[in-house]
Amino acid sequence: MLQQLAESSRVRSYQADEVVFYEGEVLPAGLHVLLSGRLRMTKIAASGKETILRILPAGELFAAPALCGDGIAPATVAAIAPATVLILDRQALLTSFAQMPELALHLLAVFNQRLQQLHQRVHGLVSERAIARLIHYLESMAEYGGTDAVAAGAQLRSRCTYYQIARSIGITYEECVRLFKQLKPAVTYQRGLITLRDRDRLRALSAELPHPPDPNCSTD
Repeated sequence: MLQQLAESSRVRSYQADEVVFYEGEVLPAGLHVLLSGRLRMTKIAASGKETILRILPAGELFAAPALCGDGIAPATVAAIAPATVLILDRQALLTSFAQMPELALHLLAVFNQRLQQLHQRVHGLVSERAIARLIHYLESMAEYGGTDAVAAGAQLRSRCTYYQIARSIGITYEECVRLFKQLKPAVTYQRGLITLRDRDRLRALSAELPHPPDPNCSTD
């Protein structure tokens, strides 16, 4: 079965800044897997403002509508660095699900995790201060992208620019720079390399921050 699945798959390579697909584009029916490199997923608002939805590290699944939706790309995906993408044919994958149900369950678990991340992000954008969103973003990058132990602490494996982070948490470039200065010395940033020097302090700081009032709750 796995051999048949492999024979029905395609592998494509992309150079840095090359677009994998554009928002609104019809996608090839299948499961998209990032084998190597990093991808940037973005949306453009009617105002022209670009928002970075996610930075995808190697091993990530993406473009879910191509497998179980309308087949229309919900966002634009482009390579940050040279990347290799595997596309598993939808029909071959469905056949494999019938013979290996545990494969389908694993995929559902991954999609559920993505949904939980989306819920957390929407809640953060609505109810949290910018500095709390930044802290949670850094913790998320550490959890899902991994870290390397260095003398100064835990260094994120994924490089992130101020611009990428700002667009990911809904703030300006200038505000992002200012917030990183506020987080010193718990966090250091140098040319895209981020080191978490004191994660306990970061978590404590996040817990100490007051939450703005919920606009949906009446104070009468």
